[in-house]
Amino acid sequence: MAGSVDARLAELGIEVPEAAAPVANYVGYVISGNMVFVSGQVPIKGGEFQFQGKVGDSVSVEDGQAAARLCAINIIAQLKAACGGDLDRVARIVKLGGFVNSTPEFTDQPKVINGASDLMVEVFGDKGKHSRAAVSAGALPVGVAVEVDCVAEISA
Repeated sequence: MAGSVDARLAELGIEVPEAAAPVANYVGYVISGNMVFVSGQVPIKGGEFQFQGKVGDSVSVEDGQAAARLCAINIIAQLKAACGGDLDRVARIVKLGGFVNSTPEFTDQPKVINGASDLMVEVFGDKGKHSRAAVSAGALPVGVAVEVDCVAEISA
């Protein structure tokens, strides 16, 4: 039976993929106590990288926001794996770290990472409100526009 978070995802028309396998010497998430540390997630869908380029150049703020939202969906996939498939175990999204592959003069990183932050609140309600960093990066893996990591608290 689907939980309330799964019902909310369905209501929003969001399909959560299987958690992506790591591509190097790391794991997708680590559980320590009741905390889950999710590795940086990039905008990948169906095995294809999306939104490649620099925000402030070839990628618009709106596309950057869409990239951040896709990163957040991939974070939710990792959290679902960490929770044994039960997203209702997510007690709180504690922190998001947002990295924006942007030009040196671009200063709207917070607007871009709102794509991830807004989704967490849409999906988890008050439990989705979190602390955050939104910083510029000179480059990101495979040239993606955005990468987001997460710290979340889960219940037993």
